[in-house]
Amino acid sequence: MSERVTVKVEGGVADVRLSRAEKMNALDQPMFEALIATGRALARESSVRAVVLSGEGRCFSAGLDFMSFLAMGSAERPTGSLLQREEGRIANFAQSAAWVWNEIPQPVIAAVHGVAYGGGLQIILGADIRIVAPDAKMSVMEIKWGLVPDMSGTQTLRHLVRLDVAKELTFTGRVVSGEEAVSIGLATRTAADPHAAAMEMAREIAGKSPEAIRSGKRLLNQAWVGSPAEGLALEAELQTAILGRPNQLEAVAANMENRPPRFRDPA
Repeated sequence: MSERVTVKVEGGVADVRLSRAEKMNALDQPMFEALIATGRALARESSVRAVVLSGEGRCFSAGLDFMSFLAMGSAERPTGSLLQREEGRIANFAQSAAWVWNEIPQPVIAAVHGVAYGGGLQIILGADIRIVAPDAKMSVMEIKWGLVPDMSGTQTLRHLVRLDVAKELTFTGRVVSGEEAVSIGLATRTAADPHAAAMEMAREIAGKSPEAIRSGKRLLNQAWVGSPAEGLALEAELQTAILGRPNQLEAVAANMENRPPRFRDPA
């Protein structure tokens, strides 16, 4: 998509990589733009059935590149341009770089090695699943700079860890390992090679009915924040839309005939 983010699509899986290894994939203006553009472009690709999000080089991302924003604006408000919100969207520019992975219909698996600090952590929190190296290091690091999380982290973190844990991480900026991240709910599981494990999972997901996978993501995302009545109604609505459609019938036929399914791309 750009020099900041690379995308390779194969077998229905989009391998998306932050590609600023010489700066530990620090987030500058072009990186924010590339992440947003990439996510929105993938959302429109019916042939993409799962996404793996990772970083090139030594880590996932060291967080915001403060120096690049200081060079663009005043020392008092170096991130002012990040807080602008597009008309018709709930997230501002900075938030969109992380929130877009929650919004797109395909499942997103973050593969994390090295560090994911500050904005880097908030980006992986926007993913549906996080596979991390045991020795990966993660931190809600904004407090180090006298700031609060401002890339949608509060909206994603609250569904993953207890409130007291979220407060501890936010108030202290403490660095947690990949193993601890799994134990407190910040990550899904560890793997010696997170990217390989994420790609294996993505290929498995890509082999399932795309309507069922997309509907599952939408259903679970909304069920976590809606009322029981809303969740039950959405279950029925989405299931009704799937039942009897070609891909659902193909799933049944493939299982009955003991063969791999041949699913169509969703409309």
